[in-house]
Amino acid sequence: MFSGLSDREREVLRLLASGHTVKTIAAQLGSTETAINERLRDARRKTGVGSSRELARLLDAQKSWDRKIDLPAGNAAVNPSIQPANGGLFRSKGQIIMLIALPLAAAAMVAVATPSTDAPTVQTIAARPSPLVGSWALDVARIPENERPQRVTISFRVAPDGKWTTLVEIVAPDGSSQHAESTAATDGVPVTISGTMGAIDTVALRQPATNTLVMTLGKGGVPVSTRVYAVSKDRKSMTETIVWAGGTLPKLETTHFNRID
Repeated sequence: MFSGLSDREREVLRLLASGHTVKTIAAQLGSTETAINERLRDARRKTGVGSSRELARLLDAQKSWDRKIDLPAGNAAVNPSIQPANGGLFRSKGQIIMLIALPLAAAAMVAVATPSTDAPTVQTIAARPSPLVGSWALDVARIPENERPQRVTISFRVAPDGKWTTLVEIVAPDGSSQHAESTAATDGVPVTISGTMGAIDTVALRQPATNTLVMTLGKGGVPVSTRVYAVSKDRKSMTETIVWAGGTLPKLETTHFNRID
């Protein structure tokens, strides 16, 4: 998807993903706003993505994947049956919701966060209170009624040693429920998930900022997806951006959670 992009186009997109505007990008690169807009138009044309910011998020998420914040890919190919055919819920978007609510520890459409060379260390971040800690409920009103689960809740706790424990409950439209639990450090090392969710069996975590957590889910040693969770400034809502594993990079999926504790 990104193979046709020039180095300059990639640089502009990464600055855009990090929060820069066209004006500040032009100033930083010693260029003009017209030239920056032209590079963004060329990048959209080459990739077929209609939004510059969405393209920037996709490229940044791919960089996160390439930096191996996820599980080792191994030699096996991703099972296509694990990925939703059309990005919908419960076999489309519902499958996504079921996977989001997987054991995870604690971006969003505003920006996908990735570690940088000057990012705080895991130990430093772990020492700070994270706004991700607490209980969250999926905003089901944002999901089409015919695909809507009854309830999805996630609770995060952080131990003094910096390890995150996640408890998840999903209640499907028919009233059936699934649950999961995991405890993991934010060192990118996969750990086993316990519970009744069969689509995944491991989770690996990275925490590039106190309000952001990058989580990779796997099944049988093969990555399923990478997800970025970010909490709003008022700490009342949390968004999730999903990038599916595989040979191509699909459009980002976004879900929304509200704090309930």
